[in-house]
Amino acid sequence: MAQQELKRDLANRHVQLIAIGGTIGTGLFLGSGEAIQLAGPSIILAYLLVGTALFFVMRALGELLLSKAGYQSFTDIAQDYLGPRAAFVTGWTYWFCWIVTAMADIIAVGVYVRYWFDIPQWVPAIICLIILLGLNLLTVKLFGELEFWFALIKVITILGLIGMGVILLVMGFDTNAGTVTVKNLWEHGGLFPNGISGFVLSFQLVVFAFVGMELVGVSAAETSNPEKNIPSAINKIPLRILFFYVGALIILLSVNPWTELNASESPFVKTFSLVGIPIAAGIINFVVLTSAASAGNSGMFSTSRMLYNLSKNNQASSSFSKLNKNHVPANGLWVSTLVVSIGALLSKLLPEQAFGLVTSISAICFIWVWSVILLSHLKYKKTRPELHAKSKFKAPLTPFINYAVLALFAVVLIIMLIADETRPALLLTPAWFILLYALYSYRKKKDENENINITIESTIK
Repeated sequence: MAQQELKRDLANRHVQLIAIGGTIGTGLFLGSGEAIQLAGPSIILAYLLVGTALFFVMRALGELLLSKAGYQSFTDIAQDYLGPRAAFVTGWTYWFCWIVTAMADIIAVGVYVRYWFDIPQWVPAIICLIILLGLNLLTVKLFGELEFWFALIKVITILGLIGMGVILLVMGFDTNAGTVTVKNLWEHGGLFPNGISGFVLSFQLVVFAFVGMELVGVSAAETSNPEKNIPSAINKIPLRILFFYVGALIILLSVNPWTELNASESPFVKTFSLVGIPIAAGIINFVVLTSAASAGNSGMFSTSRMLYNLSKNNQASSSFSKLNKNHVPANGLWVSTLVVSIGALLSKLLPEQAFGLVTSISAICFIWVWSVILLSHLKYKKTRPELHAKSKFKAPLTPFINYAVLALFAVVLIIMLIADETRPALLLTPAWFILLYALYSYRKKKDENENINITIESTIK
């Protein structure tokens, strides 16, 4: 029986918008409020620093993906350069990343819907999950179309914010918080009002804002022309970071002195409210709802593809590599949906800090995945110099930049250990990796015993 393969139905515009959707999410619309409180205006530099680091990770991933036609994700790459154990741990960790992230996003959908309708938050959460499951079961192309429109809503919102901010700056508009001016960036305690400590403590929230950027790699197997589309999507990441993150934050902090914002509300809502748009809260609530749905949609897509690849590499049940008539890994979608739904139902029983806990765990796991990409690239360059030499999409500044970004990730983890809010996540997450290492060792020993039995039976016969 011929092996079933994923269908390459994502066009260039789908990949470009998946990349945009992956870099604009709840981390910007919601998390930026808390990050601003920690770092003040220096949050702009934090986004710029982490965003630049992630761009170099994506360049390394792009070179690796294009070095071999058979690569479908970074777990395939880890298998070749770091071994099957690393591939097993990374594949399941990436699945776990998006499971916990999707839990948070689906719960958020329930919270946002309650802004208009007084119903239990688990009801819209489950309805949203069922809708996303149904849509993802249809075709890969439909996933691309969904992300196209989800991302478009985000882009229009940020364009509206930046356009409005520029007009207000030119007019010298007066709000309840004072005059709109770029001087607000440094006139309220300077760029680093909470010192270097506040700046570095914001890194975890900033890292979470960028989770999903590697979706360019996950979707590589399903692009119609990866040699053209993947470099195009990756090379546009810096402009997107400058515009959607740095640009938006400069406008936010010029309209609002950072002291006027608080961690419990969206700075986007605050900005529109200050300039006298009465329906601002409703508009932004709709935007963050679609942002959460978009992230949940990406999570559903990613987790099913990771289970598919794990199955193909004999690291998960063979049922996960079976595709439905639309060439979609339906079994993986069903299992991931079930796990996310259980998490959504249980999460309503947890206190408010539960959301922060799962986002911190997500950030830690994504740092693992990004680090594996960088380590694989270092091994690739060392062991396959001929492939690196003929690559048309070489990662720049290697190997120095690989080590520099890995050092930055180490700093983020140390910061998370120091901070009271994130320490529980950092102390809990190693249990996941210990479990995976134990499972891999068990599976390996079981396979070896089965091979020995087969050899003995063959000899007897």
